[in-house]
Amino acid sequence: MRAEKEYKNWNEIKTNDSWGVFKIMGEFVEGYEKLAKIGPCVSIFGSARTKNDNPYYDLTERIAKRITDMGFGVITGGGPGIMEAANKGAFENGGTSVGLNIELPFEQQSNPYINKHNSIDFDYFFVRKVMFVKYAQGFVVMPGGFGTLDELFEAITLIQTKKVDKFPIILVGRSYWQGLYDWIKNTMAHERNISPEDLHLIELVDTEDEVVQILTNFYDQFAISPNF
Repeated sequence: MRAEKEYKNWNEIKTNDSWGVFKIMGEFVEGYEKLAKIGPCVSIFGSARTKNDNPYYDLTERIAKRITDMGFGVITGGGPGIMEAANKGAFENGGTSVGLNIELPFEQQSNPYINKHNSIDFDYFFVRKVMFVKYAQGFVVMPGGFGTLDELFEAITLIQTKKVDKFPIILVGRSYWQGLYDWIKNTMAHERNISPEDLHLIELVDTEDEVVQILTNFYDQFAISPNF
């Protein structure tokens, strides 16, 4: 009897999962429709816990302003911290400021620097990450935690496996990222778990000038278009 009851519950779960596909489809449709109208953007990632008196907050704001000066919009996760700084820099500079929001323990609401018509809410991380990648002409990765690493390695893997076209991935803050880069080089590459050329998929910088130069050099050679 217990097994029969559990089997019935399992069937209910499967039915709910099937209907959940339509919700996932709805998120994809809304995301594609809105972001396709926005134009070329650069995604900026980083910690939601970064305070506005942190030097990286100010640096992120300056980077976002410079990116909008280049004609790109700025996409973030829509929350506080580094995301707020990026949206603030774009918004106050008169540029396109996009927030792909998701409710998380440390991000209770979206920041106030997102253009109202460019704010999109997601329930699913994987749908949100697709939107980050599809319309981004580059990733600027500020210091962050697990979520930032998740987005970073998702992008690296997609480019490495040629599932998307190559675009710049820029890690800002050598003192923060150097240890990770050294581990990738001296452990992963040394053990031949990645190829030596995979190290060229990411670049380490410290300033907004370096970020702008990398984006400029890349798009002097390649056309701007969605990544897949």
